[in-house]
Amino acid sequence: MSTINIDVVVEFLKALQDQICSALEAADGSGKFIEDNWVRAEGGGGRTRVLTNGSVIEQGGVNFSVVSGDKLPPSATAHRPELAGRKWQACGVSLVIHPKNPFIPTSHANVRFFIAEKEGEAPVWWFGGGFDLTPFYPYKEDVVHWHQTAKDICQPFGDDVYPEYKKWCDDYFYLKHRNETRGVGGLFFDDLNKWDFEQCFDYIKAVGTGFIDAYVPLMEKRKDTPFDDNNRQFQLYRRGRYVEFNLVFDRGTLFGLQSGGRTESILMSMPPLVRWEYNFQAEPNSAEDKLQDYLVPQEWV
Repeated sequence: MSTINIDVVVEFLKALQDQICSALEAADGSGKFIEDNWVRAEGGGGRTRVLTNGSVIEQGGVNFSVVSGDKLPPSATAHRPELAGRKWQACGVSLVIHPKNPFIPTSHANVRFFIAEKEGEAPVWWFGGGFDLTPFYPYKEDVVHWHQTAKDICQPFGDDVYPEYKKWCDDYFYLKHRNETRGVGGLFFDDLNKWDFEQCFDYIKAVGTGFIDAYVPLMEKRKDTPFDDNNRQFQLYRRGRYVEFNLVFDRGTLFGLQSGGRTESILMSMPPLVRWEYNFQAEPNSAEDKLQDYLVPQEWV
């Protein structure tokens, strides 16, 4: 059995943050991430990086954090009662990109590691993460590219990995009160320890670096697509769904807030501008109406 080593995960995640920020800056062309280093009083800290008002990215954040504590919040121990009474450490990179152009999808990605230890007992550990895509004016070829990249990432780890984590993503990013998915999905997984530590870590590395291959080509392909105020208003309206999901359902947001995480970094995922409209109805057969065809779990590749 391979040795569990959080230090190597932390070093990979720091390098991954650098790599993703560089790729996004290059794709944007003018925007630069500003870095905000912070320390958590209960243990740990992180680097929050935010890019605002770039040529392509209206607001994007790429967070790295490594935090620790002596006691987990109730939301965690209710999900995993065996964690009660254990000291814990968690590290991860989490990002959300909100582009200016409504024809570029919003995207989210996350890779993380968690370990809880108690003297005299075996550690409890797992990896989690994934990435998902939220288009407002979807192109099928873009969605196929996104899912084909996800499938290619998973293939070396087994034929069953992509179908399992693709379905988990469809199920997880589902707004029950709206009866629709948040977007067109991708990959989502949690509690990953079914392989040994090294193989699980290799998978995380593949997902983290693979996000760049999945998303940056879509930014570059759609960044010059013309749009008007109607497109912009629809984008802002649909961003409301993103906010609803993050505040009502997202486990990472809830864990971060309940465990005393840094609020500014946790809520970095929110779009800079958003609007709600009472009982909005898209014109039948319009581009806005066609989005609904994509907000149902389906096989893309």
